[in-house]
Amino acid sequence: MGLRKLQPVTAGTRTVILPDFKEITKKTPEGSLLRPLNKTGGRNNYGNVTSRFRGGGHKRQYRLIDFKRNKDNVPGVVKSIEYDPNRSCRIALIYYKDGDKRYILAPVGLEVGDVVMSGEKVEPKVGNCMPMENIPVGLMVHNVELVPKRGGQIARSAGVAVQLSAKEGDYAVLIFPSGEIRKIFIRCRATIGQVGNIDYQNVSIGKAGRNRWRGWRSHVRGVAQNPVCHPMGGGEGRTGGGRHPCSPTGVLAKGGKTRNPRKPSNRSIIRRRKK
Repeated sequence: MGLRKLQPVTAGTRTVILPDFKEITKKTPEGSLLRPLNKTGGRNNYGNVTSRFRGGGHKRQYRLIDFKRNKDNVPGVVKSIEYDPNRSCRIALIYYKDGDKRYILAPVGLEVGDVVMSGEKVEPKVGNCMPMENIPVGLMVHNVELVPKRGGQIARSAGVAVQLSAKEGDYAVLIFPSGEIRKIFIRCRATIGQVGNIDYQNVSIGKAGRNRWRGWRSHVRGVAQNPVCHPMGGGEGRTGGGRHPCSPTGVLAKGGKTRNPRKPSNRSIIRRRKK
């Protein structure tokens, strides 16, 4: 993937940095793998706003992604690399030998015409999926399962990969980009390679309107609101809020721990990302 800058003829194009989409080989998605995607506007099933500053945005359709990679020992050919509006990375359309079609996350180095496979004893090359007990130590992997057969939940964003550093009994030890070290059951599957679209972190939206296209409304500070809307609102003139920063419901926003100390996965963390 590459990036492109626009001619600075307006304020919105002066700082914008956009992807060039040169790696995209097909513009229209596979119809059989599309599903409708309804917008919530940040509201739950009762109509109450649970996520603020959401709404609007361009219409989207959801692409069914094969996170489980359970098509064992059936070779599949990469037919196209496509854009997915629902995630930061690119997706690859796979045509399997038995006629099945599936989308997978496109790793770095995967190109049209390549053959990918899943299974217990497949070759450990980019795009192949296998249990971590069969993956050589030291390789970079993505789309890692937390529970066997549940599907990949870790390392699915653009440019992300975790390193398989060791195997100890029934567990594999993974090093995350954040510095966290975690144990995961060795029968969980992972896909070889690093998620593609590495330059996504360098994209600059250039203007607030581009966030509105993505469904994100402007974020309003609490001190700028009325007292009935936020605990930090109101006051004569500009104020600092008069209390520690908090959410509209009074939950402390800075420094307060929110992780459950009895979370079961705590015992799987060898080293936390935060000291």
